[in-house]
Amino acid sequence: MIEDSLLPFSFPAVGRKKITAAFDGGRITSDAGVMLLGQAERRLGLADKLAAVIADPRNPLLITHSLDSIFRARILAIACGYEDADDLDHLRKDPAFKLACGRLPDTGHDLCSQPTMSRWENAPTLREIVKLSGVLIDLYCASYAAPPQAVTLDIDDTCDVAHGHQQLSLFNAHYDERCFLPIHVYDTATGRPVAIILRPGKTPSGEEVRGHLRRIVRRIRAHWPTTKITIRGDGHYGRREVMDWCEDNGVEYVFGLSGNRILAVAVDVEADDIRTRRALKQMLVLRGYAQTSYGAKSWRGERRVCARIEATELGLDIRYVVTNITTGSAEHIYDTLYCARGQMENLIKLHKSQLASDRTSCRSPLANQIRLILHTAAYWLMLELRDAIRKGKFRHSLSDVPVIPSSLSGDQQRRR
Repeated sequence: MIEDSLLPFSFPAVGRKKITAAFDGGRITSDAGVMLLGQAERRLGLADKLAAVIADPRNPLLITHSLDSIFRARILAIACGYEDADDLDHLRKDPAFKLACGRLPDTGHDLCSQPTMSRWENAPTLREIVKLSGVLIDLYCASYAAPPQAVTLDIDDTCDVAHGHQQLSLFNAHYDERCFLPIHVYDTATGRPVAIILRPGKTPSGEEVRGHLRRIVRRIRAHWPTTKITIRGDGHYGRREVMDWCEDNGVEYVFGLSGNRILAVAVDVEADDIRTRRALKQMLVLRGYAQTSYGAKSWRGERRVCARIEATELGLDIRYVVTNITTGSAEHIYDTLYCARGQMENLIKLHKSQLASDRTSCRSPLANQIRLILHTAAYWLMLELRDAIRKGKFRHSLSDVPVIPSSLSGDQQRRR
């Protein structure tokens, strides 16, 4: 009788070395890359820092899984593409994950299970969650070797569709979905996240945005008291409460601004000139810029408004931004400074699609905020791993290798 575990043939020897195939290799894993992520996590000390700001009421003598090990396992799983907590029921025995978490693959305790993780997703209080968010801001500041002279922070929200009746989920007519609209804040120049804030599925008010920015800027300035901070966002962040607060606290801003009849009249001369020159030269498109002072009734005074005017065969398209930056041309403010915020859309997509941070399916908003924090921690691991790769070295080494045409014979290739 032939045993199923034996192959019906043997492999030929290579270089006088015998080749053996066997199915008794013991426990194996397909996630060896988690070892690199584990090293990145140790370098950042992410799990330890997050666990340090949460109270653990358990009896220390009866603890099998410390809080930092629970967070570490969850963060590594998210970074490896296992975004659901119940994936830990299978990964808890995986040898690579156990090694990445500092446990021996065979004799070490298995990692935490899904129920353990779920309990800790729901355990932190609101005050502790605020502290956890502060840890991420501290991590962002520590990512700079020295305080920078200036940073630009992009703020925007994104649609996070709710799949049930989670608290804070609301129907949003713009997206035609029942959803959350979490706010993302990034340092777009470096791709580093600053804060991710879960919030209801409606447009934020000026008071709400002001409160979020006040907490974020206060924490950053505790590390960088002299760094110039610029806030950049689209039209629904350009509220009078936000602009007033920025001006009172030495923060620069550039926000989108909806057009109206008064603004159209203010830039009419420049718009007519651009439209006429395009028509005379029969160009497909011609772009120009203008600036004016404008004060809405709800504003406490006039502010600088820059306009991008684009004339096409279909007519005029005018976009406005409002800013308290007094230097630089209107073209620089709009094209160089404001339009650079488009990169933030890509960062949000990475956060949502690559790390599945929209898996906010808990009923409690506090638990969903914990998930956003853990997914942002996984985002930091990916950034740390990316930054550890020496840029340009691999391409340089490839450029030094001579290209040998395949039409040459073996002897010609060796002589060459």
